[in-house]
Amino acid sequence: MFLYKYLTAVIGISSLVPAVLGFTNPIRSPGGSDPFMVYSGGYYYLMTTTWTDVEIARATTVEGLKTATKKSVYSTSTASRCCNVWAPEVHYLGGAWYIYYTAGNSADLDGQRLHVLKGGATPWDSYTYAGQLTTEWAIDASVLRFNNYGLYLMFSCMHGVTYQSICLQQLSSSYTSLTGSIYVISTPDKAFEQNGYPVNEGPAALYYGGKTYIAYSASYCWTANYCLGLLTWDGSTAPTSASAWSKSSGCVFSSANGNYGAGHNSFFQSPDGSQTWISYHATSNSAGACDDSRYTMVQLLGTHSDGSPNFGSPVDFAHVYSEPKSA
Repeated sequence: MFLYKYLTAVIGISSLVPAVLGFTNPIRSPGGSDPFMVYSGGYYYLMTTTWTDVEIARATTVEGLKTATKKSVYSTSTASRCCNVWAPEVHYLGGAWYIYYTAGNSADLDGQRLHVLKGGATPWDSYTYAGQLTTEWAIDASVLRFNNYGLYLMFSCMHGVTYQSICLQQLSSSYTSLTGSIYVISTPDKAFEQNGYPVNEGPAALYYGGKTYIAYSASYCWTANYCLGLLTWDGSTAPTSASAWSKSSGCVFSSANGNYGAGHNSFFQSPDGSQTWISYHATSNSAGACDDSRYTMVQLLGTHSDGSPNFGSPVDFAHVYSEPKSA
């Protein structure tokens, strides 16, 4: 009888271990490229590049995303935007959720443009196609918010420049179109951005310690040197001016612990709002990769002594995180 009670207790405790320990990485593998995560209404939502359609998954824990069902919210046979579907992100604007994503034709990548879907009151609601946002080559759309300057869409483009750069354009009040000029705020002009080929792409807004930052991916993704750079807004100059942004002198986040080409990230808050987490992709291919071998990683963002974000390094798969803090 004692042995039975002992074994029952052990089994009961072991069943609680995952809840206590939280999660390990990767969160999605394979197929974890260009991850975007957000927490809303009791769920973590994850979107990644599928190449063929726009999909979303949700779970009540980060660990739960590993086995969460993916729901396809949009696909089309329209030739100009049927294929090469990349980097979807879902943002809450004006009482509804909008998905911004990249798509083009099946022949090549020259037709890549930005598009938007309009949803409902939760990220899990149905979506309808709301329009094409750009008429020239552009990828990796994300939203950038300012109290005094309004909402911008930021993306990677080659508007008047030779190489992929970080660009801004104002979002209209409908959130389904862009207005005004395209502004280039960062070009790949530093050595750490020029490995394989000069590239700035995958911008992601970070509001941290009272400052506004843009993390972005630098260098060519088919190299292990693909990494994150960081732009810091000066807080006063119009954000459409390149002079308003200072650039990190090198990568702020790069390959480590068997995770190569760490980049194309997003940020999300813990349920209680006290923590900032980063999701990003990496590959086990030591040469780097731009394909479906990339997996989604999630880890906690730290803080330097000056209050700026401390990205640390990609953790190994054995590293155990507690789930983000609950309210």
